[in-house]
Amino acid sequence: MSTPQRRPVRPPAPAGAAAPAPAGAVAAAAAQAVGDASVEAYPRIVATLIRVTGDWALAEDCAQEALAVALERWPADGVPANPGGWLMTVARNRALDVLRRATVERRKLHDLALLTPPEGQPDPEMPEDVVDDRLRLIFTCCHPALAIDARVALTLRTVCGVPTGDIARLLLVNESTMTRRLTRARTRIAQAGIPYRVPSGQALTERLPGVLAVLYLLFTRGYVVDGEPAFADEAVRLARLLDRLMPEQSEVAALLALVLFQHSRRDARRDAAGNLLTLQRQDRARWDRAAIAEGLDALSRVRHDGPYAWQARIAACHATAPSSDATDWPAIAQAYDALIGIRPSPVIALNRAVAHGYAYGPYAGLGLLDAAQAGGGLDGNPLAVAVRADLVARQGDRLRAAALFREAAGMAGSTAEGRALLDRADGLGR
Repeated sequence: MSTPQRRPVRPPAPAGAAAPAPAGAVAAAAAQAVGDASVEAYPRIVATLIRVTGDWALAEDCAQEALAVALERWPADGVPANPGGWLMTVARNRALDVLRRATVERRKLHDLALLTPPEGQPDPEMPEDVVDDRLRLIFTCCHPALAIDARVALTLRTVCGVPTGDIARLLLVNESTMTRRLTRARTRIAQAGIPYRVPSGQALTERLPGVLAVLYLLFTRGYVVDGEPAFADEAVRLARLLDRLMPEQSEVAALLALVLFQHSRRDARRDAAGNLLTLQRQDRARWDRAAIAEGLDALSRVRHDGPYAWQARIAACHATAPSSDATDWPAIAQAYDALIGIRPSPVIALNRAVAHGYAYGPYAGLGLLDAAQAGGGLDGNPLAVAVRADLVARQGDRLRAAALFREAAGMAGSTAEGRALLDRADGLGR
């Protein structure tokens, strides 16, 4: 393999300085370059090697080894002009070595050899079919034969390259347990003969909601009060990728719009002291306007009235309102009326009660809240108690509302949520 062109790794020097950057700074710059390249290159490499070899563990090991080699070589040799191609070449060569030693079937070696650039050529760009490989990989990781947590974990590990320890913390288990779960999931894929492909026709219609559900679950687990923001970031990145790979699917565009609208508020959800702020109290100047604009663009491509489409339209009403008082609550209430017809659930019924309470008055909201709680699906839910407290407060019964907010605080699942609810109670007392 010829020596590829490289751009030296050098951090910017201060004005007037002639001395080269310290070794530590060069190493840090190289490490940053490896990190940047791995965001896109790692899942592409893994997807390609899985397609060719059918061996998930081999694909992940070779991709990881390529990153380790880059961390070792780039500080001294410089960052390649084509970092992704360089990493692909190293990973592919490592896979070839392993397969040769294992004397596997010639067909796999032949397929891998097709990825080898001619002698004297620079490191290759990622093959064109890598796009299809990544889409296949997402659908394989999200196969309904796997438990939902296994789908989330496998997607994070294989598609995103998230370390196993970080996934374990997200799913509240120790690292060794998560390692075993990932191994079992890969084994299940192999033993069940789960195909490495994107379904078509009716099968795609049936499978796509499961894929979207995994991405949205990943987003919400990163977006909740005590969640890890990096996982919400990964979900947004995956939603963008899926939208790019499946631009004709309305619900994919709708999911992207929904997570972008919600994610646009991430920096405004707490005050300077770290206290949670309700939507009404957030400083809208801190909302991410670029994310909102991207969400509106995605929403403009939605042509069907699926569950994510209605949720995205609701989120858009909030994202585009110049102030809390200017929120189009009647439109939100109508959207919830449509949403509950196609995806009934206690949580959607609760949110519908909120919307009707703001659109048509607290009595309308309380009537729907009573109906939502009648089935028992909201028993023990602090948000349901807090919603009742808010509606009661707007009826004028401040003392009862304060008591309900304190009751909800006692049921809250996090310290931050409990403190925010107690602040609401104290405010009514004043």
